[in-house]
Amino acid sequence: MARSHWLLTSVLFFLSFITHVSTQQQGCSVNNRQPTIYENNPPGYVVTTIHVEPDFIVMIDPTSPDASFFTIRGSELQLNRSVDYEAKDTLLLVYLICQNTTGQRDSLEILVTILNMNDNSPVFKQMNLTKVVPEDTKVNATIVAREDLSASDADLDTISYELTTIVPGTDGYFAIKGVNSPEIYLQKALDYEKFKFTTLVLYARDRPVGSIDTTNTATITINIFIEQADTKSPWFLPCAFINMENNICISSPYTGRINISEMSTEPLILEPGPIYAIDPDYTLNEKIVYSIVGGNTDNVFSVDAGTGNLTMNKVVTSPDSYLLQVMATQVNNIQKYSIVSVEIKVIKKSVYPPFFESRMYYGTVFVGLAPRSFVFHTGDTSSPLMITAADDDFPNKVNPNIEYYIKNSTDFIATKDGLILTNVMLQSPGTVTIEAVGKDMVSLQEASTVIVVDIILAAAVTSSDKIHSAQDMAILGGTLAALLLIALVFLGVMIHKQYGKRVKYMMRKKFSREISGGYHNESYKPDEHPDVSTKQDETSENGSVQSTTHVLEQPALPLPSSKAKEIDSLPKASITSTIIFDQEEKEEEVEEETEHEKEVKSILKTDRHVADDGYKAVWFKTDVDPDAGERVAVIEDNAADGDDDSDQDLQNNEEEEEEDYDKDYHHRGLGVSFASESSSLPAAEVIANTSRTDAVTEDDSDI
Repeated sequence: MARSHWLLTSVLFFLSFITHVSTQQQGCSVNNRQPTIYENNPPGYVVTTIHVEPDFIVMIDPTSPDASFFTIRGSELQLNRSVDYEAKDTLLLVYLICQNTTGQRDSLEILVTILNMNDNSPVFKQMNLTKVVPEDTKVNATIVAREDLSASDADLDTISYELTTIVPGTDGYFAIKGVNSPEIYLQKALDYEKFKFTTLVLYARDRPVGSIDTTNTATITINIFIEQADTKSPWFLPCAFINMENNICISSPYTGRINISEMSTEPLILEPGPIYAIDPDYTLNEKIVYSIVGGNTDNVFSVDAGTGNLTMNKVVTSPDSYLLQVMATQVNNIQKYSIVSVEIKVIKKSVYPPFFESRMYYGTVFVGLAPRSFVFHTGDTSSPLMITAADDDFPNKVNPNIEYYIKNSTDFIATKDGLILTNVMLQSPGTVTIEAVGKDMVSLQEASTVIVVDIILAAAVTSSDKIHSAQDMAILGGTLAALLLIALVFLGVMIHKQYGKRVKYMMRKKFSREISGGYHNESYKPDEHPDVSTKQDETSENGSVQSTTHVLEQPALPLPSSKAKEIDSLPKASITSTIIFDQEEKEEEVEEETEHEKEVKSILKTDRHVADDGYKAVWFKTDVDPDAGERVAVIEDNAADGDDDSDQDLQNNEEEEEEDYDKDYHHRGLGVSFASESSSLPAAEVIANTSRTDAVTEDDSDI
């Protein structure tokens, strides 16, 4: 092969050829003296066809730069071997000699251009690569450099790259700088707790993604190991994770108890356990030390720096609690620390632990009941089973600080008061033995007992023994309360419709009586005769006359002897006279019935009736004939007594008393009247008709 001198040779040949042509005719020729062919041709590939004149022969000039690549077969110029563009066989030059028998000799130059084909794949320096990446590597930091990942291509094509992740759950942490830049960098912060290893695959392509051309691809596998770094502060145990990544764990406060005025030489017992912290970077497991940084008033407590055990330095005499702040710090880095609260309660010493007076309880429950149903005493399905622990430290052995729970079963629960309930719906009959615990929540002392529960079929329950849960009883109570309320409202409406008017009337009457004092007897003065006149006055507190009523003369039946004695025993200085009825409780019925009676005429008359000896009437003095006999009772209208009532009020009072009198007389027919002697009515003259003492003969139709 000749490459450096082919241009000079071509020029000289071309000049000689032109000179030769100008003088004589060429003995041979070709259609294309500068053909192009693709590399990787098979042997015998035809480069061009030679046209030879008669009497001429053609041959390859052995001095041609690339004569070894060609051969002539017949009239065809062929390649005798494959051409590789990447081997620098980009141009081939060959000379053809044409001559005849007369000695004419011609020369042809053939310049063959080799075209490149995409016959080579990209190549990485290595097929596998391993990197160790610290957990605390900064985001955007380079993980694998470009020079370690660049691929080469013999076809000199532009390489496109693509990075993928094989291990699930590790996507998004690593990326390349660009489609033509294979440098790998950290895209998201690493977490050793999430994953510790991942595998990346980098693809190199000599055609862009999506190209329809033939694409050659190379790959490299990158194994990345995550190295844990000291990134987390200590955690106090036990703790609870608060996020899905499980990289933040929050611990609960510790609690403990000490007896007042008592020195403990042992490490304090704490809940939920002793003070203990760990380094969450467990592969590093840095050493941790403890110290009290707050709440240690009077330096009562101390903590062991290495173990975290809390002990007492002195006796506590105050009942006040302590809230300590305990810090756990890494020895290698004091900035990695955590603080937890420790509450120490000061309590009165418990001399006696709680105990169950009954070592074993027996209960019964039925299959198919809803959760939170009662377990009942065996043999008494109306009495819920309740366990009770006693404590001799308390009066009557009742410790209010004891709470109960079930220790070895999840099918049952115990309330704080000791009631035993189901926790699930029991599916099959059987006998279950469970352990119940009563715990003093102040002293943390415990007592335990055994409960034997028989689970029986619900079909064995009679109608009288049917058990209802607490929810059933609550629903039943609410329903009954609603029905009772509706019934009361309905009853109130019916009573109002039936007795509303009567009640209003009775209340008005009672109110008027209370004001007038008509039925409140202050004193009684008996008369010597059974037939007496009644005079009724209303008085004020100082005894003055408030109003003057009419005087009724009513014959009365003889009183029983006992009643007469009681009347005789009353004081005689009475100011007010009162009508007393034997059956006052029947008054309302009488009043209602009188509404249907005929209209009662007033006994206050302005005319005189003398025809009937049994007729009695009352007139004021101004209306009385002076010639009247002794059957007339005269009442003077004395304005000088200080009566402020108007004539209309007096008339109303008269009508009211007449009405009451009429009703009582008409329905009872029996009454006792008393007349009191009073100096406050000097103008009134009372004349009693004593002609009839044993019977009442008045004309009722006029009353």
